[in-house]
Amino acid sequence: MTESSDDVSRIHKRYTLTTFTPTSHYVSLAISIAVACVIVAVSYIDYFKSTDNLTLAIPITIGALVGTQFLDPKILRTEYSKSIHMSAFGNLLWLVTILCGILSSYVFSKPQLLPIYITEGMLLYASFRIAIFTSVLGAKLRTAWIICLLQPLSMFLAFVPSTMWISMLTDPRAIEYGVIFCILGSLWTLLSDRIAGRGKLSSTHAFLQAYLAAWTNNNPEPMEYLMEKRSESSKVSTFQVLFKTKNHNCRLVIPDLHPGPFHPIGGSNIPYLIYKNLDSSAMVMHSISDHSLNLPSKSQVELYITSLKTNSTIQQGSKSTKPVTIQVNKARTTGLLFDKTAILILSLSPYGMEDIPYYIKSELEQYGKNRGYERVLIVDSHNAMGKEIEKLDADDLLNAAKSTLDTLITKETLPMEIGYANSESLSFSADDLGPGKVAIMCFKIGDEKFFLAWADANNMLNGLREEIANHFSKNGYNFLEICTSDTHYKARTAKNKHGYFEFGSLSKANDVISWFMELAKKAEQTSPVSSYELLKSETNVKVMGGNQLEIYSKSLDTAMRITQAFLLITTGFFIYTLL
Repeated sequence: MTESSDDVSRIHKRYTLTTFTPTSHYVSLAISIAVACVIVAVSYIDYFKSTDNLTLAIPITIGALVGTQFLDPKILRTEYSKSIHMSAFGNLLWLVTILCGILSSYVFSKPQLLPIYITEGMLLYASFRIAIFTSVLGAKLRTAWIICLLQPLSMFLAFVPSTMWISMLTDPRAIEYGVIFCILGSLWTLLSDRIAGRGKLSSTHAFLQAYLAAWTNNNPEPMEYLMEKRSESSKVSTFQVLFKTKNHNCRLVIPDLHPGPFHPIGGSNIPYLIYKNLDSSAMVMHSISDHSLNLPSKSQVELYITSLKTNSTIQQGSKSTKPVTIQVNKARTTGLLFDKTAILILSLSPYGMEDIPYYIKSELEQYGKNRGYERVLIVDSHNAMGKEIEKLDADDLLNAAKSTLDTLITKETLPMEIGYANSESLSFSADDLGPGKVAIMCFKIGDEKFFLAWADANNMLNGLREEIANHFSKNGYNFLEICTSDTHYKARTAKNKHGYFEFGSLSKANDVISWFMELAKKAEQTSPVSSYELLKSETNVKVMGGNQLEIYSKSLDTAMRITQAFLLITTGFFIYTLL
């Protein structure tokens, strides 16, 4: 795995901690109301030893709960759903404190249950609100202190008998415990926000809030603002092989950009935008690139897309060699030669890997020049899930690719015909595909037809490529390869460590095979190529660079370690209060 890909994975891994939140705020609302009812019932039965006013206390408490759930988002200018989720977890903390108080009473044979645990639970809930207000909702620490008691105190006054208010709210131990909890919450806020960034990130919480706004609310603006500030200008090249026929033009596109970093920020959906800009008749390949070449914002994406209209023709022709495929152990390379330009497609499927490292590209480009090629364009097929590429596998990829170049240059060039079909005529939907869905290209060279498949997806389920290839082979089709665009678009939130659904994780293999077979039958109705043109465009855009994601990732890692330490301290102190 390249370093930047590893950083993105770690950021997503930290995000998965938030997936404990119910998917619907209605579920959280039901939980908060149910827990509030249990808090009131347990308090009356076990602490107050009376149920006289229980039936009245419960609806009043629910009214206080629901009323403050509406007040919180108005004061903090945040979403109502976040207030509900926070309320559910906070009330659970309060209930746990009350239940632990009961357990402590029986274990240590206390003469009577101490109402201190009700007050302590209320103040523990307040400290939880301080932490959430400042980290997730972006409130100032002073504001968090002012309103942290709004909900728990309202509920306390609603169900605790008025005759007990003063004694319970002035109990020195309850006040002492509560203040310590709130101080711990405040110290955590300061350390996790300022110290975690290590001087490189002014506010870890600001990054967290921007990330959550993008990931959960589809609002990329805060995150794009942070990322574009840290981005650097770079000259980006894009190569296109445009096949011109009398019926339909189509093209292979190899941009020196990387989709991402994650939906909906910046260039996360860049493959589809290129595809649409080129009349939905393109296969947008994954070049040898990583997340350092992410476009950080929509403005940079628009600048790049506009630049595709201005390009230069650097080569023309109408012939090519037949494809060459070389397998070396796990590594497989498929190559096509257009005059002096070779296109190589690299794969380790079904074993998989992450982004191919840059040194493979530079070594192959130099090797091609030494063999008389004008240029070598390299595609990372990105068609099986895997980890960081091992040295042995990298060497095999290089050897397979070099052998492919050695073989291609000896091949005869022949007239070719091209057929292309995409899925826009097919009626299906799949949440593990981007909006470009799937396409296929048929090369008729000499007396043979060869099929190259494409999916607008973020990688593929291991083994899916082999199932497709085997089915094509059984039906007499020469299957070259399937490539994914590595799009970072998401049709729906993926609550897993990857942060996305790889192609085949939701779509069934039989369905996928049928889609490609139907497209292959359309694409094999080829047309003679009047010419192909190799186009090149260049533009200056801002890219994220090599260390930006590393800064975010390491800051979140440090914040997590600080959080773990404070959780241990808070838990230890909570146990002490039970003794």
